Amino acid sequence: QALVKAWADACASTTPATIVVPTGTFLCGRTDLKGPCKAPEITFQVQGTISAPADISGDTAGESWFLFDNVNNLNINGNGVFDGQGPAIWKTVKSVAVVRMKIQVKTIYTTLRFNYVTNALIEGITSKDSKNFHFIVIGGKNLTFSHITITAAGDSPNTDGIHMGRAAQISILDSNIGTGDDCISVGDGISDLTVTNVTCGPGHGIAIGSLGMYPNESPVKGIHVKNCTLTNTLNGLRIKSWPDREVCDASDIHFDDIIMNNVSFPIIVDQDYCPWNTCKNTVRIVNRLYCVLYDSGLNVSQQLELLESTDS
Repeated sequence: QALVKAWADACASTTPATIVVPTGTFLCGRTDLKGPCKAPEITFQVQGTISAPADISGDTAGESWFLFDNVNNLNINGNGVFDGQGPAIWKTVKSVAVVRMKIQVKTIYTTLRFNYVTNALIEGITSKDSKNFHFIVIGGKNLTFSHITITAAGDSPNTDGIHMGRAAQISILDSNIGTGDDCISVGDGISDLTVTNVTCGPGHGIAIGSLGMYPNESPVKGIHVKNCTLTNTLNGLRIKSWPDREVCDASDIHFDDIIMNNVSFPIIVDQDYCPWNTCKNTVRIVNRLYCVLYDSGLNVSQQLELLESTDS
């Protein structure tokens, strides 16, 4: 409640405002921080550790631990930690997707969710042991993640590092991501994404998709991934699309100067992503993929084979 009150005061300010979480450890439940705000800029500085509740079984109100909604000119910085207390739920949840299909669980927290946030810099913070995705960006524009640390066990379920959809001008720079699922996952409607100098591992690599699952998906275009290193990941660079759902184009995708170490499947372009094997292809990947790979033990013939469409 104190944090929500501090946000309300900052949001109502007519001058730039700063909220500081000091050193120490603080237990904090689900928190919605919403705009639009009068403040020309809000800084949320985390110096300590914010811990999520281990047990969220009684919360039926939302999927996000921290939600930033409809905010312009937002800075989140400091050397603090968001501790999602994920192991408490990993013990019983094998896969969030399976749980949702079978028992309709709707409140497995994403640590930080940004809905329709514009002009934001998220810098220096750590996300540890998220229950679900670490960060989600939906519908925003001009967000930069810089010097971020994301960490969770390599077998933690559905703990994507940074997932995004229907957003533009996103930059992920100089960051370390090690988790149990995709380090970075790109949904539909993403344009002008830059990923530079990011280390990934453990995890499932960098993924575009899956695309085409839902009606009216927007194209993916202008993806630039450069100078990144993937180590001990299941996949390297992956594009996956549903074959019989909706048309969704993915174009102008560039992977340059990528180093892979002990990556099981370095490059996957899967236009037949269909867990139930009842699909036909309508999704198109257009233009070229530009890939420059340096990987110990990976030869050119292996790379070319993996560029073919797969069923995995």
